[in-house]
Amino acid sequence: MVMRKRSRPVEADVPRREEVKFEDVRLYLVERKMGRSRRSFLTQLARSKGFILFFFSLYSDEVTHVVSEDSHASSLWKWLKECAPKNLQNVNVLDISWFTDSMREGRPVDNLPTLPEGSTSTPVTTVSQYACQRRTTTENHNKIFTDAFEVLAESYEFSEMEGPCLAFRRAASVLKSLPWAVRSLGATLDLPCLGEHTKAVMEEVLQCGRSFEVEKILSDERYRTLKLFTSVFGVGPKTAEKWYRRGLRSFTDILADRSIHLNQMQQTGFLHYGDITRAVSKAEARSLRNIIDEAVRAITPAAIVALTGGFRRGKEFGHDVDFIVTTPELGKEKILLPNIINGLKKQGILLFCDYQASTFDMAKLPSYRFEAMDHFAKCFLILRLEASQVEGGLHIAEGDSRGWRAVRVDLVSPPVDRYAFALLGWTGSRQFERDLRRFARVKQRMILDNHCLYDKTKFLAATTEKDIFAHLGLEYIEPWQRNA
Repeated sequence: MVMRKRSRPVEADVPRREEVKFEDVRLYLVERKMGRSRRSFLTQLARSKGFILFFFSLYSDEVTHVVSEDSHASSLWKWLKECAPKNLQNVNVLDISWFTDSMREGRPVDNLPTLPEGSTSTPVTTVSQYACQRRTTTENHNKIFTDAFEVLAESYEFSEMEGPCLAFRRAASVLKSLPWAVRSLGATLDLPCLGEHTKAVMEEVLQCGRSFEVEKILSDERYRTLKLFTSVFGVGPKTAEKWYRRGLRSFTDILADRSIHLNQMQQTGFLHYGDITRAVSKAEARSLRNIIDEAVRAITPAAIVALTGGFRRGKEFGHDVDFIVTTPELGKEKILLPNIINGLKKQGILLFCDYQASTFDMAKLPSYRFEAMDHFAKCFLILRLEASQVEGGLHIAEGDSRGWRAVRVDLVSPPVDRYAFALLGWTGSRQFERDLRRFARVKQRMILDNHCLYDKTKFLAATTEKDIFAHLGLEYIEPWQRNA
């Protein structure tokens, strides 16, 4: 049997049944950088919205709007001139973002992102693969993509697939750093950390406004159950998976099963679930700062208290409030946390406490294996916060008349000569810190963690975060620009 190569369909201006709503707008989609199948899909989409499209193999003089996904306008204009249309000077040559916006609105939008000769369709900037070389504020112009990536990353994390999980988190981090919104895949050509899978998800979102893969995950029973269980304070992915495999699907199932023995942290997590799963406001964080500051200075007036985590990065809300507390005199920090805990107990506001004594030993550094938790003394607390202590009131559920809420607070107490490293590590974000360590290892052949910076010959001293950036040869990035 002789196999014949399937011939390419002849493109023609085939009459369509769809109603034409915009007689004055005649579109031509350039196949370059777009691909035949995507162009065919977008053509059908536009016609269903009432647009007139020309689907000729060659450009037509009747076209009023040329839409391209090519990020280099010079090559596009060269092709247009070769077509030699008579009305080229009257044609709108547009970036694909105009088409995407028009499809979303169901009409030709007024914004015309034209592609002048010799220009590019998107800002040409060099984006580093390392989050520690990118400035990322809390303003996210690409939330529609990063939200999808976070769901996929979490799903892979539940399945203990570290590679794909990290890939989606890196991709989300890159998109969060962009000062502009991605309107087409062409705009991502020069961006790092975007693989085939991430781009496929982005293309689906661009075309359909959502990702069907993400929607499938969100409706998956295992994902929803593990996400529910891990929302409880003290319950990690392994415990959640164990409960799921036993056939448990709800909190009621867990609390009714007498064979399950909850530890103190988990019991507290269920007891105060409504409060500690609700976001903590910046005003509440400031009030807690006053409480911790007062407790610390009652012990050591010269103590150092620093708010870290998301609130130091400028976030309006967070899931808990983190503080670093230490003393200017080396060694005195050892008694700090136990004394703070006793002070909070006396105030009657300590609802839960998990204290972990310091295991920090400089003789065991540097550590060539990164550990998720550092070796400084720390305590994980749940405190009772009164409404009268918070400017503007508590961030509580509607109808809650208790006048107080439970809030998670973490305290860490490093020696003062380790303060800069602890402050940098506890400020985050997680991806920023991960890339900072990777940059130190790969680019500078150094080892960085919350305890020290080691250059393979000696430890490098630092009294401020700026000292650490300088040792690494990095431009200093302010905390509010580390939201990677």
